[in-house]
This record gives sequence, C-alpha cells and structure tokens, in this order.
Amino acid sequence: MSAEPILIRELLPTELTPSLFSSFDRYQRVTRCWRKENGAWILKDIAFVEQWDDGDYRSLVQALLRTCRTGGTVLGAFRDGALVGFASVENEPFGTACRYLQLSFFYVSYECRRQGIGRLLFERAARTARGKGADALYLSAHSSEETQAFYRAMGCREAAEYNRSLAEKEPCDCQLEYRLS
Repeated sequence: MSAEPILIRELLPTELTPSLFSSFDRYQRVTRCWRKENGAWILKDIAFVEQWDDGDYRSLVQALLRTCRTGGTVLGAFRDGALVGFASVENEPFGTACRYLQLSFFYVSYECRRQGIGRLLFERAARTARGKGADALYLSAHSSEETQAFYRAMGCREAAEYNRSLAEKEPCDCQLEYRLS
C-alpha cells in the first residue's frame, strides 16, 4: 500500500500553534559542514545534532505568525493530515534592486526526507515568491553537507549579493539565491 499523496497548501494564522508541529521531527545528525575560508568553500568535519524542543517550536510559531502579519506566506506539506514539511516566504523585498524575497524557514520532518517532499515544497515556495514579484529567493541556509546538497540540486547558488543582517545573525550559514526567471 502506498502512502497518501502530499498536499501542500498555505497555512492560516489560526492554524499556527505548537500543536500543529506535534508530530514534526526536526532531528538532524550533522557530520560535515561547508565553511568559506580565504574566499573558497571547503567541507569540514563538524559534528553535532539538531533537535528542537518545545521552546523552539513556540519561537517558531511566533516567527511564522510574524511572517503572516507582514504579508508573507507560510506553506505546509501534509500527508495523512499530519504536517510533514513547511516553508515560509517573507514579503519584504531587499537587495540593491529590491528583488530578493527571503525563504526564511524550510524544513521536512526527519522520517519524510528523501521522498520528494522537499522538492515539491521548494517549487511551491518559488512560485509563491514569483507571484509576489521577486526575481530570486534568498536563503540563509544551514551549512550541513546534506542541506547544501539539497539546495544545490534545486538550483541554488551562492548569493550574488549578501544580506548583511542575515549573514551576521547566522555567520555559519551559507547565503544562497535561487533565480526565479
């Protein structure tokens, strides 16, 4: 028997509660990360585990509600009624030509990775940004080897123009862009 198809839809602010994430698993075991040193990207042995707790989910909900209040879009990917992925596209253009929109959150639950859900969710986020008039999505993305491999497979590349605030807030993140044209 095959799994139910994935439904991706915009989430309403009233749905954004910690209980929405009750079965979502942010777990990620990281063994190697990309770092830019002397102008070149190198893969370094950096090991740690990412796992969100209740406080992290409460903070996430507040951030996603802020995205909605400012005209951004929060998308949810569902299978059998359970949230298995989510993404958020901000509505505040930036960059010298004001044509970037930030993909501020993008996650697929641990047990659902490598099933094509991320690709579907990313494509929907890109369409959303294009519909808001953006030329490119901007990502301040986790530097883990696996995360970067996904974004590269989607067609992302190092951002031509860094958002200084985002780069300073997460100095180990990779600043990426995805051209929408």
